Amino acid sequence: MERLHCKVNGIANENMKTQLKNSLEKVEGVNQVCVDMARKSVEVIYNEPATQEIIRSCIQNTGHEIE
Repeated sequence: MERLHCKVNGIANENMKTQLKNSLEKVEGVNQVCVDMARKSVEVIYNEPATQEIIRSCIQNTGHEIE
């Protein structure tokens, strides 16, 4: 299993957190998603066919900016 940890701007409330988490969980290969609003971070545990590029793209497509 692979692990990706990103600092993410724009997670302002529970709705945004839920939207981001749900979007990431739909990516094939993603096993677990942890969104920490206080630390402005997202941790994703995944296997193939998911890749870091696909996960980063998903985060950005939900309107969030990766630091």
